Amino acid sequence: MPIARITEYLDLHRIKYQRITHSPAYTAQEVAARAHVSGWDLAKTVVVKLDDDLALAVLPASEHVDLGFMAEIVGSKKVVLATEDEFVDKFPGCDLGAIPPFGNLYGLKVYVAPELAEDDYIFFSAGTHTELIRMSYDDFEWLVEPEMLPFAVMD
Repeated sequence: MPIARITEYLDLHRIKYQRITHSPAYTAQEVAARAHVSGWDLAKTVVVKLDDDLALAVLPASEHVDLGFMAEIVGSKKVVLATEDEFVDKFPGCDLGAIPPFGNLYGLKVYVAPELAEDDYIFFSAGTHTELIRMSYDDFEWLVEPEMLPFAVMD
């Protein structure tokens, strides 16, 4: 179960967090509504390909990745959304579309939109379509060490 991997990791590092259970939801906006969390506060994780390397882009659920601008600021020739076939094996036990933003647990670089750092807490999928984690943004940043880049734009 993917939630166990995340909670064990958080417990190992003595991180305070809250598990939030909600009815099944498959889009970031549905998750936000069912969990009673603002789309600005909920982080969604998008798997991108930077040239040939997979990475995670973490941004508010109410925004999307500007792929062209991301390519420019990371210095890649091409940034595209990864297909499910390209990453399905990278996240064992996680539901597709419910990938947690802990690229460090999966050997992937993580880029985070600066908007998420504006709040004290971050909410994100715990690997299932029915559960979120709420934790301090500072703890998230300390554990994951993401690179902060302004790649997110309004939907």
